Amino acid sequence: MDVGFIGLGVMGQPMALRLAWAGTPLLVWNRTAARTDPLRATGAEVAADPAEVFARTDVVILMLADDLAIDATLGRGTPHFATRVAGRIVVHMGTTSPGYSRALEADVRAAGGRYVEAPVSGSRVPAENGHLVAMLAGDESAVEVVRPLLAPLCRETFVCGAAPNALLMKLSVNLFLITLVTGLSEAYHFADRHGLDRRLFLDVLDAGPMASGVSRMKAPKLYARDFTVQAAAHDVLKNNRLIAEAARKAGVASPLLDVCHALFEETVTLGHGHEDMVAVLRAIESRTEDALHG
Repeated sequence: MDVGFIGLGVMGQPMALRLAWAGTPLLVWNRTAARTDPLRATGAEVAADPAEVFARTDVVILMLADDLAIDATLGRGTPHFATRVAGRIVVHMGTTSPGYSRALEADVRAAGGRYVEAPVSGSRVPAENGHLVAMLAGDESAVEVVRPLLAPLCRETFVCGAAPNALLMKLSVNLFLITLVTGLSEAYHFADRHGLDRRLFLDVLDAGPMASGVSRMKAPKLYARDFTVQAAAHDVLKNNRLIAEAARKAGVASPLLDVCHALFEETVTLGHGHEDMVAVLRAIESRTEDALHG
């Protein structure tokens, strides 16, 4: 089965590379053409434009930033849309609102295509190592086709039923991730400002029941003040907004998320949106300085 992959960003490029290394016949496209070079080097083909990807493949994976990028790539709202999606499986692996996904699925079905949403839990390093966790929802027959295709990318895949259940599951997981990393950053800041040995604090944390894959990935970054991107702060803020929107629509309280929302907004406003999510430490530090000198 020929597979198309569109969107070779921080997550998309390592995901596509793992598919190519696994021997998946792959045709890729990215708006910034230089991002396709590593794929070409692995033997993947590079398309001239999105239309070529749809014309030549049976399954098209989209790992794009937002709904605007997805609609533009699909030609949604134009005569090109039906031509591209008819007879194909469209796999939406990015993170958008559940409402957007539900509407996109309806349009894909109406145009004669099949639709799967398959958001993933994990950042750049798990993507590079094939340790993502995928959540799938949508057309059952299409899910059965897509699930084994994602095996080179994922430690596990979970079928969540009808769309948009996979995206709702992803948002639920991300709510925990956002509050977890924010709490870790605040605890690190607390220990630091009380003059504790920061390395010792992290060793104590790692030896205890609160240690996790997330803490073991993010704690060294806090210690080294290494803000290189695994998951960018501006993307976390986008996710935070999507979760908050879904919570409000359902009448669900999200008090911890709301505090994190404010902190990540401050992180981005301070100019650190393109840094890793542990850059929320900068917003916490800024609040401390304001309190000391305010």
